[in-house]
Amino acid sequence: MLRIILSKPFLLDLGLLVLRVVTGMLLIHHGYEKLANIENFADAFVRPLHLPFPIVLSYIAAFSEIVGSWLLILGLLTRFGALAILGTISVAIYHAIAINGFNIYLLELLGLYFAASASLLASGPGRFALDELILRRFAPDLEAQQSRLEASLAANTKTESELSGVA
Repeated sequence: MLRIILSKPFLLDLGLLVLRVVTGMLLIHHGYEKLANIENFADAFVRPLHLPFPIVLSYIAAFSEIVGSWLLILGLLTRFGALAILGTISVAIYHAIAINGFNIYLLELLGLYFAASASLLASGPGRFALDELILRRFAPDLEAQQSRLEASLAANTKTESELSGVA
């Protein structure tokens, strides 16, 4: 039991769970705040960038943060949720730099949200996610296929090393 708890995959998956849930919980309120006064958000953040359809883009930003956060928290379509958040945060970073210059105090939180969503986009949700449960339900022999592939790769590597040692 101790080996399972201290093994790298378990701790990696636990870390991804913490990253998903904490990022989603901390970011979700930003989307709800936007929805509470969408006109104000559009005037303060979208119109200064001279983007078309500021109200529509404001709703897209709000819903990408809300839906993306819920997807991260649940671990459902995690990469899609991380991509939605990454897009919104990228525009927010551009806005912060364009309006205020490179101000680290304004950029640090945005940078953390960017890094968290980029990490989840790259790595996926981990084992403790609904995505994993769905994958196991519809592809139950996936672990067996992975084991066979790893054994095959190990055998090929061993054969290559033996051949290179003989030559």
